[in-house]
Amino acid sequence: MSDLTNARWRKSSRSAEGECVEVADDLDGVVGVRDSKDIAGPLLFFGPTQWRSFVETIKADGLS
Repeated sequence: MSDLTNARWRKSSRSAEGECVEVADDLDGVVGVRDSKDIAGPLLFFGPTQWRSFVETIKADGLS
């Protein structure tokens, strides 16, 4: 697992207040995802290629 000490978590500019996930894409070799309402809770990790594919699919389907 990556060191999360200096991770920069960010929310989507389109997120509703309190209803979103946060992403840290400045980690070494992974992209971290967490629930913004439970920042100490479980984390998901994706490879950069998988994360990019996910974001591109969301945009292509008009879900962003």
